[in-house]
Amino acid sequence: MKKSLLLLLSPLTSLAQTAIEVKPIRQFVETGGFYATSAQTPFWLRANQYGIVPLQLPYATLRAGVWQDDRYHPVNDSKTPKKCNFIGFGYGVELVGNTAAGAKTALLIPELYAKMHIGAFDLVAGRRREVVGLVDSTLSSGSYSWSGNTLPLPKIQISLAQYTSIPFTRDVIAIRGLFAHGWFDNGFVRNSYLHQKALYGRLGKPTWPVKLYAGFNHQVQWGGTTSELSEGLAKNGRLPANVESYYYMTIGKSLGAKTSVDTSYYSQFDREHRIGNHLGSIDLGLEVSTRAFSILLYRQSIYEDGSLFYGTNLEDGLHGIRFRNLNTRPRHFRITGAVAELLYTKSQGGGVFEDLDKLRGRDNYFNHSQYRNGWSYFGQTIGTPFITPMIETRPNLPRYGFSNNNRVRVYHAGVQGAFARSAVFALKVSYSQNYGTYDMPFPTTTEQLSSYLQLGIPLNQNGLLVTVSAASDQGGLLPNSNGLYAGIRKTWDYYKYRLAGRGVMN
Repeated sequence: MKKSLLLLLSPLTSLAQTAIEVKPIRQFVETGGFYATSAQTPFWLRANQYGIVPLQLPYATLRAGVWQDDRYHPVNDSKTPKKCNFIGFGYGVELVGNTAAGAKTALLIPELYAKMHIGAFDLVAGRRREVVGLVDSTLSSGSYSWSGNTLPLPKIQISLAQYTSIPFTRDVIAIRGLFAHGWFDNGFVRNSYLHQKALYGRLGKPTWPVKLYAGFNHQVQWGGTTSELSEGLAKNGRLPANVESYYYMTIGKSLGAKTSVDTSYYSQFDREHRIGNHLGSIDLGLEVSTRAFSILLYRQSIYEDGSLFYGTNLEDGLHGIRFRNLNTRPRHFRITGAVAELLYTKSQGGGVFEDLDKLRGRDNYFNHSQYRNGWSYFGQTIGTPFITPMIETRPNLPRYGFSNNNRVRVYHAGVQGAFARSAVFALKVSYSQNYGTYDMPFPTTTEQLSSYLQLGIPLNQNGLLVTVSAASDQGGLLPNSNGLYAGIRKTWDYYKYRLAGRGVMN
């Protein structure tokens, strides 16, 4: 039962690697229905749900998925040799069908991937749920640049999925990271690409009471074609996508430093700026842990248009503290985790952009002059959902670009726990002050309160779980709405074991 509850609240995690090979297969089927007082789905019923709940409230949903991963299972036997499964394979498939007004049904595929691991490295091709950045992935308001708010992009990725010790450091220094190439579907700029990389380090052994974390992530939308941009923005309707462009885009270097530039291939915009739409965060963290609990402090500093380099947007970022209860002894009521966060994006380096004086302001987060669909996929924000797409906001607010509201101050809190031995709950409350954009500010500060409560109640010991979620939006940014989701999920876990080189275990 604990496994099925974890599957509801968190993504599939890797198993440890020791002497017994295990092939876990996890399957689920879920069906449920929605009700709301407004046609627009309340914020926390859809935000950070990997795009499976649309903006316009569906009536019903049917979901199913299956995952398999080849790993070694831990063995508490000192006589058993600890041998790693050097090569293994896995896959994941998840399908979601939503029925909306007019009996229209949309089929979504939030996960469809194949995976191979070679030693500590994973090679993945396809769509897979993930969050990028140093943050709590369950209760957070969302990692700044890659929060799990939209359907995963299809990509090919190589990664160190877990913190891996650097040789000769005895696990005192460990790193994890990824390098990926992906594809955007057609939008304002058609057939563009994703470049993504991240590198994070940990100082301190996993058993140490104090550990330090630091790292960065970098995302770029680049390449593609369009017939709707002038020659100054797209040369012959095409954005750069050759080998030279890939090099300059990957290292984030401007063509302005290059002495000879092909003006028949690169537009004036590309020659004066970096190739593509760049954004990301530089993250720092401090974790203090005991046998009973752990506390993680984290900060994501935002970069998008040079302001962080010149130190003009240091106010902006995601600040958070996460608590985890490591005491797993059953109780009638217990808090298992909690998060408190402040997201601030109001500065953007100030209201002035002047390159000569290094006043690199007006960063205009998640909007872009070439990629006018902004930092989005299928109309939904790829990063934090609190930088709001224009289509989600009230129609009386100014209309502008992809996001008409990227200057925000958000106070967010979340808590999760368990009661009655096996039942679980999660609560989120977010209060935001919204200011619009520098180019189109809101007439006055627009306040918004969004809340969410989820209950998970097991019906038996065989993976049958009832879920009830309620959410509410009240304020001037989003339409006022109260909504409810009720569903039932059945989860199956299968395990195939064998001792390495010794045949199948019964």
